[in-house]
Amino acid sequence: MQLRQWQSECINRALEHFNTQNKHFLCLATPGAGKTIMASEVAAQLLKEDLIDFVLCFSPSINISQGIKYTFSKRLECRFDGVIGAVGCSYTYQSMLSFNEDFWQLLNRNRVLVIFDEIHHCSGSTLEDANAWGEEILLNIQNQAEYTLALTGTPWRSDQAPIALSRYTDPDNQIQCDYIYGLKEAITDGVCRSPKVVLIDNKRISVTDEKNETKTFNSLDALFRGSSISYQSVIKNDVAIRHALTLATNKLDDIRLHNPNAAGLVVASSIEHATYILNLLRNEYSQTAEIVTYKEQHPSVKINEFKNSPTNWIVSVGMISEGTDIPRLQVCCHLSRIKTELYFRQVLGRILRKNKSKNQEAWLYTFAVPELVEFANRIAEEIPDKPVVFGLSKDTEIIQSKATRFTLQSKDMPSTAMKKLQLGQAYLDEQMTSHLAEQVSTAHSRPEAPLSFELLGGFREKVVSTFNSPF
Repeated sequence: MQLRQWQSECINRALEHFNTQNKHFLCLATPGAGKTIMASEVAAQLLKEDLIDFVLCFSPSINISQGIKYTFSKRLECRFDGVIGAVGCSYTYQSMLSFNEDFWQLLNRNRVLVIFDEIHHCSGSTLEDANAWGEEILLNIQNQAEYTLALTGTPWRSDQAPIALSRYTDPDNQIQCDYIYGLKEAITDGVCRSPKVVLIDNKRISVTDEKNETKTFNSLDALFRGSSISYQSVIKNDVAIRHALTLATNKLDDIRLHNPNAAGLVVASSIEHATYILNLLRNEYSQTAEIVTYKEQHPSVKINEFKNSPTNWIVSVGMISEGTDIPRLQVCCHLSRIKTELYFRQVLGRILRKNKSKNQEAWLYTFAVPELVEFANRIAEEIPDKPVVFGLSKDTEIIQSKATRFTLQSKDMPSTAMKKLQLGQAYLDEQMTSHLAEQVSTAHSRPEAPLSFELLGGFREKVVSTFNSPF
């Protein structure tokens, strides 16, 4: 296998790290750079040198887990399904909660390399600040594994909790990565596409309150600062949705003139929202489109079918936010209610993977709300411009407690319920916490007065070219 330069460098760095009695290695590599292939090569080298007996991989979703299984089986030329004769196995993080003591004895009786994809899903430096998956790592893997290799494209958490198995500087709490391969380097090397973020705004927005008094605003920023209209109201507004879809579908049509197999992704805020968008794409924009949500029984099957199909669009609720490898995706509409920097970068990562097509443009369309504008303008940074770990506020502690209780209850669930929970767990990890945060915020705010708003002015777009690509 022909490795990219960064992959070879990272593999050598990891092997040197392990050979100097260091057990835990953290690699930050931009989405789409090829972290899984790099990890499979590390495993192959350790097996070749007889330094490990077995490989365990954990990842945030069934779809990603299956992709890891395929890549490792191909590279190691051996079964990777955990049965007799296999050299390893790939599981979801949610699976950890169903393993009994007999399973974890595998790490005590053998030299095991444990690989964590998107390790930021697992939090905790101690049992007191750990989430359910981080707790399993602390109790059963941290001291028992021969080596661990943690991978991430976004090395922080929205709740600002410490990531499991990670080291932080004192006193500024910045995460310490053992190898970094950023988006700028990946674009320069021709590994990833150079993305353009289109920030959609409107110059005349009219808001009418219950007293029939009207105010007008010249931007979304002014709207949010001067009224109680919510971001969620904007992404569900029919006029706004149609404008975003018009821009995105026109762009995809242009790209498909050169790349007939190019596709687009819409990240919706709810199943109802996604269904509405799906019907618009099919019936009014004459686009072929599919929908995938966290409530379906076999979303990974639908995602894999889309990956190899000629269908133009896939509308997703919580299922294609990170790790999913669909290189034909080149256009994305970010219409999710989640507007954290972590989620924004994960969504952007879906259109960064290069393929062999002639056109390698990547376009993300979203609304010019202050947070997303800020994220778009500093996407070149690997870590947000703020400390990675904070002391938790009272509200955040409440949220974390609720989220942990929800996850821990799944230990006692019957197998069917466990399977259903696994299907949605990529959505639950980051988005459930965000949902609880919104509930806490709402509980502490006064009820909004009934308002209506209209987008009366012309739309305008600002294009943020993240990097000036040499290609």
